[in-house]
Amino acid sequence: MATRGPLGRAKRERERARVEKQKQKAARREEAKVRRGQGGSQGGGADPDIAGIVPGPQANPWGDSPEAAEETEDQDEGKA
Repeated sequence: MATRGPLGRAKRERERARVEKQKQKAARREEAKVRRGQGGSQGGGADPDIAGIVPGPQANPWGDSPEAAEETEDQDEGKA
């Protein structure tokens, strides 16, 4: 009966390592799925970056009104 050479053993070791890695990956995927299911910290699935924005014209972030800007331009022209 012929004995198996070192190439056969190496192949078996590679196959065992591959199977083990697949098992570990499957366990990580399952763990991630469970974590995603539990982590319902955001209410309603709304994006927190746009949570306070309403449709339509937005307020000026500097607090200036368009009328106030026109008045200051008129005053600046009178001084010059």
